[in-house]
Order: sequence, then C-alpha cells, then structure tokens
Amino acid sequence: MAEKKEEKQAQREPVVAKFFQSEIQLEKSPEALEFYNQNRYGALNGERVVLSLIEGLFLLEKEKITVFDGKNHKINYEEYIRKAVKQQPKFIVRYAVFKDLRNRGYVVKTALKFGADFRVYGRGVKPGEDHAKWVVFPVQESTTMTWHEFAAKNRVAHSTKKRLLLGVVDEEKDVSYWECRWIRP
Repeated sequence: MAEKKEEKQAQREPVVAKFFQSEIQLEKSPEALEFYNQNRYGALNGERVVLSLIEGLFLLEKEKITVFDGKNHKINYEEYIRKAVKQQPKFIVRYAVFKDLRNRGYVVKTALKFGADFRVYGRGVKPGEDHAKWVVFPVQESTTMTWHEFAAKNRVAHSTKKRLLLGVVDEEKDVSYWECRWIRP
C-alpha cells in the first residue's frame, strides 16, 4: 500500500509557479495547497500559496514545481539562483541552512518579525500548533562577528523565548550548528 502511494506521488506533474519579484506564486490547485497544508511550505494569500525564494528553490530542486518568469519563460536552476541572488545577496548561505534543516525534517519559516533569518520548529510540529524552538542566523564560515553582534542575536532569541542557532556554512556548503541559550547557574 505504501509503495502505491509513493508511486502516485512520484508520477505527479510539478506544480506550475511564477517568479514574481521576491516571491514564488503557485498556481491555484489542490496540489499547491497540499504544499502548505501537509508540509507547511509558503503562506496563504487568499486561495493561492506564495513561497519565499528559498522555499521555491528547494521545491524546484526536488522537481515539485516548475517555475516561469513574467514572460512565461521556464526558469532553470541556474537562472533561478541568479535572480534570487539579485534580490537577496546572502541567498546562497541562507539556502544552504534552509535546505539542510528541511532535509533533516524540520519546518523552517521566515523570522523577519523576530529580527532573524528563520524560525525552526521541531520535527513534526506545525506552526500555530506550537512555538518555534530556534531562531536561526545563517553565517558564512569565513565571516567574523563582533561580541556586540553576537550579543544582539542572542538577545533576539532570548526575548522571543527561543534558542539561538547559528548555521555556519563552509566552502562546500556543509552546515554546522552552534546553539546558544541563556542559563542560570
């Protein structure tokens, strides 16, 4: 029975998406809504699911979506990255952390209102059902950070009752994590 379900999912056509400014708009379809309802990708804008650029690249890489520009030209992986980097200069480092966390089974959402790049929910936890466990700041391994910058990131995490997670990306795009939290001795 599980094999038939996997076969059915493997045979699905990719969902059509449009690269629109700094977001990816999915076509109105049950399959598009499933990305949101089942896996918590994107956000609902009326009846349409809208993905961040990072979520869009992840689903493009997994061949779950096909992306077109405003002129109905199909965008390949390299074109997508070029367009995304123009919008967000730290896109590659942020994407490496997002991809690693999603591949590990975590739900990753934006955390702009918290002053961080991402908020991360525990495995199997859906946003709205529980709070995020971490706020995440992706950083390139070669980047230096002052104590003031580090303290500011830690204060953001503490004030939002989350743990600080630094996602350190090396030259090969491998990610190491450093978790920081306040403790009382």
